[in-house]
Amino acid sequence: MTSEHEPGRDEWRPWGGEAADRTEEIPAREEPSRDEPPREEPLWARLGGAEPTQPVPQQQPSPYAAAPSYGAPPPYGADPSYGTSPSYGSTPSYGAPVPEPTPHRRGPGWGALIGVAVAVALVAGLVGGIGGALLADRDASPTRGSTSLPSPGAGATTRPQGSIANIAATVTPSVVTLRVEGADGQGTGSGWVYDDKGHLVTNNHVVAGAAEGGEITVVLANGTQLPGKIVGRDASYDLAVVKVERTDLAPIALGASEDVVVGDQVIAVGAPLGLDSTVTSGIVSALNRPVTPGDEDDQSFINAIQTDAAINPGNSGGPLLDMQGRVIGVNSAIARAPGSGVSGQSGNIGVGFAIPSAQVRTTADQLIATGKAVHPVIGVYLDTQYDGEGVRIAEQGPDGAPALNPGGPAEKAGLRPGDVVLEFEGRPVADDGELIVAIRARAVGDEVTLTIRRGGSEQDVTMVLQGSGD
Repeated sequence: MTSEHEPGRDEWRPWGGEAADRTEEIPAREEPSRDEPPREEPLWARLGGAEPTQPVPQQQPSPYAAAPSYGAPPPYGADPSYGTSPSYGSTPSYGAPVPEPTPHRRGPGWGALIGVAVAVALVAGLVGGIGGALLADRDASPTRGSTSLPSPGAGATTRPQGSIANIAATVTPSVVTLRVEGADGQGTGSGWVYDDKGHLVTNNHVVAGAAEGGEITVVLANGTQLPGKIVGRDASYDLAVVKVERTDLAPIALGASEDVVVGDQVIAVGAPLGLDSTVTSGIVSALNRPVTPGDEDDQSFINAIQTDAAINPGNSGGPLLDMQGRVIGVNSAIARAPGSGVSGQSGNIGVGFAIPSAQVRTTADQLIATGKAVHPVIGVYLDTQYDGEGVRIAEQGPDGAPALNPGGPAEKAGLRPGDVVLEFEGRPVADDGELIVAIRARAVGDEVTLTIRRGGSEQDVTMVLQGSGD
């Protein structure tokens, strides 16, 4: 049986066909080492010549070595047929010795790169940690001795000018809380920045406990705590001035209490019941209301502004503001109307009292200048047992002292023991507290008129007020 040659048996079958039975071994291709680049065989070896006897100069490759000079004439005396035509990137001149390529220098390995990266990360982490700690310290909450300043709240810019929210946000940074420690225990009250020299105004009854070796801590609206020192205090007006060693606090402008009328809107700011930066609002419900904070041994006589803005214990010493954000009064939570029996209330009763700003200005300036305040007086002792119309001058003072101060305003004006004072500057007076409050609301040197009754007749008497120390 004759075998025929099958066509295509010894050939590769195209595209998906089965491979031929005959296979050819393809020599393995030598891959250059990763650690060392392949070296090019010298030209003399490739052409079968002998190794040159002259040393091959180690020339630095020109940056233009990669560009062959096509058509350039061979060097003088050289055989133009020597060697083959240069390939792109070979030596530019025919027949010239071919320098061996400069070995490729190895760069840093992966291990070195990883080491450098780790070192950089460690340094960055250290620097970041130090920077973060500094930023954390900078952003920490203010503590005692902090130099940070309270800043107005969002309402100062997001609410209309003259609104309660706008005024509250603007003024609150200038209102402080006073923590007082003394022999009688601890207590809190309020105060506000009076000027740019660190003077704060508050009530006398707020700081009286620290007058004899106690301690006052002033807490700003942002929580910064500062030590406070009493500059001066006056029980007669229930006012005091405390100083802190800061000159960058923003004072609140004083308004004119004499221009206030019943029905005006007002805002009270303070720390009622220890709740700092509390804002309440209301109206002026009465004017020239005689109130007497304190006890009989340390009693104040104030011609107060009455308001229905909520005032509680702790509000004492805080500002009462008009709708321009000016201080028209200093709140006195423990004030009470004479004979009312309302004293030391534990919560808002709908009636609060504030010392008018006209009195605050006079007294605060005196306390800052001299440490004490001067009160206007007429120089008489009053009969506290008298319950008839008006106020009667006593027959004599305590311990047998004369009822009228010798050389005082009342004696100079011709008043006598037993005279009954019915009116002060045309306004009726019902009890001794009202008369004292009306006198204290005036200034030393003012000329005033009293309507008195002596026997069965009435008459007007004019006198000039003197200072309490004169």
